[in-house]
Amino acid sequence: MRDFFSDRRGNYALMTAVALVTLMGGLAIAVDYAEMNRQQSAMLNALDAAGIATARQIVTGASDEALIAYANDFFRANLDDVAPEDTELTVTLPSNQSGGGTLKLAAKLHYKPYFFPAFRKLINDTGSGDLALGADTEVRLKNTLEVALVLDNSGSMNYLGSGSGSKRIDLLKTAAKELVSTLALQANMLKQIDKPVQFSLVPFAASVNVGPGYANASWMDVDGLSPVHHENFDWSALTDPEKHAEKVNGVWRKKGAAWGEDENGILSRFSLYRDMKMVSSREWVVTGQEYVCTSYRSNGTCRNGYWRQTGYYEETISEYASWQGCVEARPYPYNISDEPASGGSNNTGIGVGDPATMFVPMFAPDEPGDRWATAADSTPDNLGAANNWWNDGTESESGATRQRAAAKYFDVRPFGASSPQGTGPNYGCTTRPITPLTDVSREEGLALIKAAIDEMAPNGATNVPEGMAWGWRTISSSEPFAQGRAETERGNDKVVIVLTDGENTYYTPSSLGYSDPAGNKSTYSAHGFLAPGYNGTGEGRLFRGTSGAIGRYDYSNANYTKAMNEHFAALCDNVKAGNVLVMTIALDLNAGDAVEAAQIAALKACASDSRFRRDPSDPSKPAKLFWNATGATLSNDFKEIGNELSNLRIVG
Repeated sequence: MRDFFSDRRGNYALMTAVALVTLMGGLAIAVDYAEMNRQQSAMLNALDAAGIATARQIVTGASDEALIAYANDFFRANLDDVAPEDTELTVTLPSNQSGGGTLKLAAKLHYKPYFFPAFRKLINDTGSGDLALGADTEVRLKNTLEVALVLDNSGSMNYLGSGSGSKRIDLLKTAAKELVSTLALQANMLKQIDKPVQFSLVPFAASVNVGPGYANASWMDVDGLSPVHHENFDWSALTDPEKHAEKVNGVWRKKGAAWGEDENGILSRFSLYRDMKMVSSREWVVTGQEYVCTSYRSNGTCRNGYWRQTGYYEETISEYASWQGCVEARPYPYNISDEPASGGSNNTGIGVGDPATMFVPMFAPDEPGDRWATAADSTPDNLGAANNWWNDGTESESGATRQRAAAKYFDVRPFGASSPQGTGPNYGCTTRPITPLTDVSREEGLALIKAAIDEMAPNGATNVPEGMAWGWRTISSSEPFAQGRAETERGNDKVVIVLTDGENTYYTPSSLGYSDPAGNKSTYSAHGFLAPGYNGTGEGRLFRGTSGAIGRYDYSNANYTKAMNEHFAALCDNVKAGNVLVMTIALDLNAGDAVEAAQIAALKACASDSRFRRDPSDPSKPAKLFWNATGATLSNDFKEIGNELSNLRIVG
């Protein structure tokens, strides 16, 4: 026994065998660790690349399925020589219902060691030998805002705001500029994002002014193709063989040699603005002298007299008026949509698409009252119409005929003539032009928007749906204002903020103290006259698309307001269905007045739900983006709006 324990033969082999297990394990760990790190690094690189590429793809508006497939394909294509079947990728997309958000990608690598499985067998470990390695990445998407400020500029905005010593319009200017400045300051912190915050401004009253610079835009009805373009003009009454009108391929044209260079030109509202002429000045030109006898002798010779100059007046003829930029509301259903105009000319005068989608310039017709007030005729025939501003001929014709007579506009207005009553063809156009989407992260853009806010002035009636429709169009990606990002682009919120201090209004002439010799049933505004009706149907354009609760022949202010309210409700639904957030403010509206209470309810119903705040009266529901403001609270209410917009920028 002592010999056995003292025998050292074979000891080296035994120790080598024992050490070999440790040596092979170390070698396996070293080799597999290096390879594992290489594959893990390749997976991380592929993961980061897939995250960046997919984030860029998201803003194109691709579907969720397409984005997930794109992320997986991009990830696998960048794995270097790591076997794709050994990896897994999980993609969590941000919500398509909100701007910004975070894209999350999680990857898992099932690493299969080269030596480690054999080592495990050597030590009788029954595990699979695979090692699972995980990693994830997050990509914060850009968070941009496009905000339309749709602000009431009607005459009542000149009243003092309740609880304050300032006019409503001045309170609004201050609050709106503070809102823009707050968002601009946040935008300045994100220089890596192109146009992070943009604002447009839509001042509205009875109509909306798109700006006279758009007179020749592709979406304007320059050829007179729209069914509402010629409602108030009777071109067929131009019957002089040398100067008449003829409809060619749907377009009224000037025919006859007496038109001169304008022969074959288009007859339209735009052409009338150009063709109406006035004697703007005149100067006496001396051609000689003559002796004028003032008394005579019995033999017929001159007793007394004087010398006077002879000559003539040299007159300067100029255009009477130019289009100031206001447009009529399109016929239903286009008045409550952002449908792009598709009814332009194809250079032959034949309409392409639907001409009713085109935008028609406002032109308030001369209403009956037949003579200019001049030195020779100081008592014009003023029939008491709201807008009697031109000479419309014979007293024997009816008021409607005199109003529609187109030939009168080609008479030159005499020097010194004055309009009996009214403001001319731009009657009802009282607001400053729209300011399109402007990047307020740039100093010049911020200054432009604030200057436009300062230029607002109260005047006219109230047409909230027309203002809101144009607010929507300013943030749209399609014409007439196409500065907005694509509606499918993620990471961008489109917002319309609507403020009004009164109910919708459309007036009968008698309610304003005027007569109605032409039977128009309303003063001229964005929906034209209520009679004779849309396109010869006898139904006022304002009544189209409304319910049976609206009387088709109820020509009263109250019925007009009800019709506008229905258009507003339908428009609100359309705007929100277009994934636009709607914020509404009622300023100094009286809940105790039935009409104003209805406007408050309509504004609240129109507002979107907040994504961040809960309704204080019912925490189970989101708060409405509606503020019932007074003059005293307006500034704080706009600060709350700023907080809401800031949350959109931060939370996504």
